[in-house]
Amino acid sequence: MIPDKIISVFLFAILPVLLLSCGKQTKVFESNCNEGITFKKVEFTELVSHLEKYDKQYVEVNGKYAEGFKQSALFNDSLFADHSLKKALWVDFSQECPLYLSGTRVGLFEYNNGTFTQIDKRYITIKGKINMHNTGYLKQYKGSIDRVSFIKL
Repeated sequence: MIPDKIISVFLFAILPVLLLSCGKQTKVFESNCNEGITFKKVEFTELVSHLEKYDKQYVEVNGKYAEGFKQSALFNDSLFADHSLKKALWVDFSQECPLYLSGTRVGLFEYNNGTFTQIDKRYITIKGKINMHNTGYLKQYKGSIDRVSFIKL
């Protein structure tokens, strides 16, 4: 017979972890436009604070994506960070780098199974080329991520 203490630990500690792991599946959208390029993994704060150091370099960074009317931006995902546009990066998607769900021909911006892939207000990992001179719509952003070739939701 299983002792009550073990059952209690399972119900209150392990079961919630198992249930949370059954949530949303990770989706990866990729393009082959940057094949053969090595991406430098960098923290969002480091990237925005020293953007000139990373200009014209290919980076991998995490953040919170926001889209809307004339907005396509990556923000720091920390609750304690400055979330102003001057501390955000414009995300410049390009037709030169079409993004497809890994292993399929389903595009990131395509209507699929009755809906579009929702990326607004999602935490993402993104790979692309930094351009400190492209400051986005109305020149409001710190810089941009161009040639986006990888999005992990």
